[in-house]
Amino acid sequence: MSLDQRLLDVLVCPECHGTLTLVKDELLCNKCPLAYEVRGGIPIMLVESARRRS
Repeated sequence: MSLDQRLLDVLVCPECHGTLTLVKDELLCNKCPLAYEVRGGIPIMLVESARRRS
């Protein structure tokens, strides 16, 4: 999965405002344990839809 770098530069975690790293089909927060799915090139940036990493 690929996202435009300009989009990645402005997106932050809606929960803690941490930066995000794209790994496969997810955006992983670098500050808290949330991971946001990317579906069809569109990041799903809803905290209630995020996966909590352990």
